[in-house]
Amino acid sequence: MPYCVNCGVEMNPGAQACPLCQTPAWHPEQDEPSYFPTTPAQVTPASKRALAALLSSMLGSVSLCCGLLNLVLKPGHPWSLYVIGAALMLWVWFVLPLLSRRLPIFFRLSADVAAVGVYVYLISLGTDGQEWFFHLALPILGILCADVFLLSFLLQGHRRSMLSSMALTIAAIGLFVLGLEFCIDRYLHSLWHPTWSLVVAVACIALIVPLRIVRRVPSLREEARRRFHM
Repeated sequence: MPYCVNCGVEMNPGAQACPLCQTPAWHPEQDEPSYFPTTPAQVTPASKRALAALLSSMLGSVSLCCGLLNLVLKPGHPWSLYVIGAALMLWVWFVLPLLSRRLPIFFRLSADVAAVGVYVYLISLGTDGQEWFFHLALPILGILCADVFLLSFLLQGHRRSMLSSMALTIAAIGLFVLGLEFCIDRYLHSLWHPTWSLVVAVACIALIVPLRIVRRVPSLREEARRRFHM
């Protein structure tokens, strides 16, 4: 029950004034605004083209400044190629999707992998390592590209659950690791002798099997959905 702030007499909850001294009643829940908004504020979404222009200017300015510094400080050592290649790779990864939202997934993945390839090639130019680029880095990029394309095709081709998507992703990681050790062994020893990649592949299989069991058993699937909001 509320009380009068002047004389302390007990009042009715809806009273506007004290019945004894006529002091106006104070209702903080009605008179004062709430500390927190009752409705979420509407935020105007930022323009994707404006964000793309901002990111492009930032990456371009960093590349230009590093290129000029390279010409002034160490013109014989092209260290600025590393920064320029990284800026180009980040532009393809983050700015290109902002400019073209309707690009096919295969084109976007091709552009991402090509950006990585250009960056690694610029590193090879700076270190005089064209041999390891063509005989090691390029085959690894090819395996990565094929692995990503296969995974995207399997995920986009059918409507799959989260458990199935996780299992396919883990399988793609295991295949890439096997291909990675194959390329390294062929480059260094001209012979494939799988060791650590088999450990990773077995670990991937050990993760895939429980996921498939949970996917096939309805009770386990419902329990996973409730606990992990899948």
